[in-house]
Amino acid sequence: MTSDPILPELKRLRASIDNIDAALIYLLSERFKCTKRVGALKAEHALPASDPGREKEQIARLRALAHEADLDPEFAEKFLNFVITEVIHHHLAAAGKK
Repeated sequence: MTSDPILPELKRLRASIDNIDAALIYLLSERFKCTKRVGALKAEHALPASDPGREKEQIARLRALAHEADLDPEFAEKFLNFVITEVIHHHLAAAGKK
């Protein structure tokens, strides 16, 4: 029985994907630690949970980075919007408005 030559490459690529996924989780965790502190500051100073100007700037910046990285800017924007929605939810909770 001959071993399929594609299997070692498939295993190597999947191991890389697993490592990248783990790194993404830890990076998101660090990001949310920062946004949690932002939410606390906003709550302390009665600032709104959402900052549309900042969000617009971030979306534009991430779209440009995605383009440079050969990643679909639409996907990057959808991902960031998902994260922003979660951050706003946390900020509202910090302000007792959940």
